[in-house]
Amino acid sequence: MSQSTVASTPPSSAAAPAAPPVRTWGRTASWRPARRAAPHDEAELAAVVGGAADDGVRVRAIGAGHSFTPAAQTDGLHLDLDALAGIEAVVPQPDGTSHVTVRAGTRLHVLNRLLWSLGLAMRNLGDIDRQSVAGAISTGTHGTGARLGGLATQVRGVRVVGADGSVRTVGEADPAGAAERELFEVARLGLGTVGVLSAVTLEVVPAFWLHAREEPWPLEAVLEDLDGFADDHDHAEFYWFPGTRRALTLRNDRASADDVAALRARRSGVLGTVRGAAARARTLVDEEVLSNGAFGMVNRLAVAAPSLVPRLNAVSARALGARSYVAPSHEVFVHPRRVRFAEMEYALPRAALRDALGELDGWLTASGEPVPFPVEVRFAAADDVWLSTARGRETAYVAVHQYAAMARHRWFDAAEQIFTAAGGRPHWGKLHTRTADDLAAHYPLADVARVRAAADPDGIFRNDYTDAVLGVAH
Repeated sequence: MSQSTVASTPPSSAAAPAAPPVRTWGRTASWRPARRAAPHDEAELAAVVGGAADDGVRVRAIGAGHSFTPAAQTDGLHLDLDALAGIEAVVPQPDGTSHVTVRAGTRLHVLNRLLWSLGLAMRNLGDIDRQSVAGAISTGTHGTGARLGGLATQVRGVRVVGADGSVRTVGEADPAGAAERELFEVARLGLGTVGVLSAVTLEVVPAFWLHAREEPWPLEAVLEDLDGFADDHDHAEFYWFPGTRRALTLRNDRASADDVAALRARRSGVLGTVRGAAARARTLVDEEVLSNGAFGMVNRLAVAAPSLVPRLNAVSARALGARSYVAPSHEVFVHPRRVRFAEMEYALPRAALRDALGELDGWLTASGEPVPFPVEVRFAAADDVWLSTARGRETAYVAVHQYAAMARHRWFDAAEQIFTAAGGRPHWGKLHTRTADDLAAHYPLADVARVRAAADPDGIFRNDYTDAVLGVAH
């Protein structure tokens, strides 16, 4: 193995300063790996992983660092997969979908543009597109849609580099047998604990446009018919401003042919010129809630004068207006994030949502805790993915945030107690304190441990976080 491929950290000296630490986007975790590598192709990746295993060095891969947990942390070999990017193959299917094989380091925003150029799209997406494909599926990234699952439910196969440096291709209908299908289960959503993904095969659909409607509602109007709000639209979510009774609702549905034709006519009928739609019809979420300079200023004011937070939230909630527009699906799903924050998100049984929000409201009122970020609520269908937070039940996701420069622990601790009591499951990539001891009631962790032990008998893909949440496989 060449030193140009994997370099051990040199001894400390004035002439050879230590490399800077690796940090997550939210600055919630950082670490200094002993080795770093950025393989250029799958063969080099396999050689690097095999070499590290021979040396007894643990291996973790990182995408964009958008996990708030230390899921990618390692004191061993840190892998940067950015060079493993792009689409490898597109295979149309009889049902009108296509199976697209994409290299694991491809960022979602790049994939979305590539798919659109081919007349294709992801069926559903989260609201951030900076992650790598491998990182997004491995941590359980999801969007919103009561009839739709998370990204892992769109995965049909993976290529995974094992501890011995071999590359295995496994899928949901693998003819090789149960062991291969079980490896696929933990590879598509398992925090990278059975190997390093080098490629992912996704089921995608023909490109589609969404009619987006964003509108402030009284919170009571949302809560009185939560099932109708979630079920009557292809994608529905809302943001509630703590200390107020106002919510910003987002309801997105497949656009009609007339909607798309009208938009194309306004844009000279050029379908390929898609990127301007959301830019010219900026959403309320982008402009007024989550990402712009004004919201950054609100949060800086909250740091300087926490007592102003209730009034700041009231002003933000009152300032919202209604908006409707049509745009390509990925431009509607995704919202830029330019204000840095920390996040905790729990998947609740949908029936528990109303009471959980009431308890959050009660705690915030009683405590006076300053929280300038809105609470985000999304929905998902039940699925059967082993480690999916929506496994076996209709789900409401509740995400709480705090500005990066403000204390978060009292707020997050209180929210976690409420969510846990409601039967909630923490997002694998967002802050929480749960462990395998209690998560075993929600997931088949014994089966996961068996698959991990077979795939990685020496534990080179482990770290402290995976040990905590999945247990130590033997």
